[in-house]
Amino acid sequence: MGLLRDLVDLVRAPAALSVPGDVVAGAAAAGTLGARTPALAGASVCLYWAGMAGNDWADRDLDAIERPERPIPSGRVSAPAALGIAAGLTAAGLGLAALGGGRRALAVAGPLAAAVWAYDLRAKNTAAGPAVMAACRGLDVLLGASTGRPARALPAALAVAAHTYTVTELSRREVGGADPRLPRATLAGTAALAAATAAAGARPGRPAWRRMVPAALAAWYAVQYGSAQARAAAEPSAPRIRAAVGAGITGLPALQGALTAHAGAATAGLAVAAAAPLGRRLARMVSPT
Repeated sequence: MGLLRDLVDLVRAPAALSVPGDVVAGAAAAGTLGARTPALAGASVCLYWAGMAGNDWADRDLDAIERPERPIPSGRVSAPAALGIAAGLTAAGLGLAALGGGRRALAVAGPLAAAVWAYDLRAKNTAAGPAVMAACRGLDVLLGASTGRPARALPAALAVAAHTYTVTELSRREVGGADPRLPRATLAGTAALAAATAAAGARPGRPAWRRMVPAALAAWYAVQYGSAQARAAAEPSAPRIRAAVGAGITGLPALQGALTAHAGAATAGLAVAAAAPLGRRLARMVSPT
């Protein structure tokens, strides 16, 4: 059990609840939500976990100073083992993508895997870091759309990428705290994104309840993530910033659910959003950041 817990900590396993919704939202937008979607979602989870393990391998020296409780600096997982796990999960992710969507899915999964590794090894501590991470999540949405018409999923991909950009900007201030202008800016972006998602889902001609689902889920997303950012803006200390980052990760399924419902799959959207409260509960046991 000890080894399993160490691996769960290494890949921040519960945080992967925020990942399948990318693929579902992309598939719904492209009109291909169906039997292939679970394999593509599995590929997405594997690549996400690979990124987490690779992140800890790349940050092992810094973590020894700032976060000595993490698996590698604490000695619970060796650095070579973490690198091997990251590589193995990358291979598994690419394999599942090929199984679920063939060459068309691999054409997206390959660049996605490359972007994940580029973020961990090069971009993370540069000005380009948030943009590269946002690109990873945008590509994740397009992975779900890869077997249909990916162009239809571009708005959803941009929405998830925009959300990811705000979370990544905040995450760069998790240790030392931030200037209050940063959480104020990300809060404004979150409010605008939620409003645009809610408005886009209100298509005439749909049953009333189907029009209400995207708006309700977008509002839920705004409250979950926005309230944490508002607290960070009032007191931009490291713990408040970390809490806002955690809320951004665990609250993402509500946004993904709204995007899925906007594409006409209201029931699937509600199912995706249901991961949000579960993610918050698990985040109390395993940090998502």
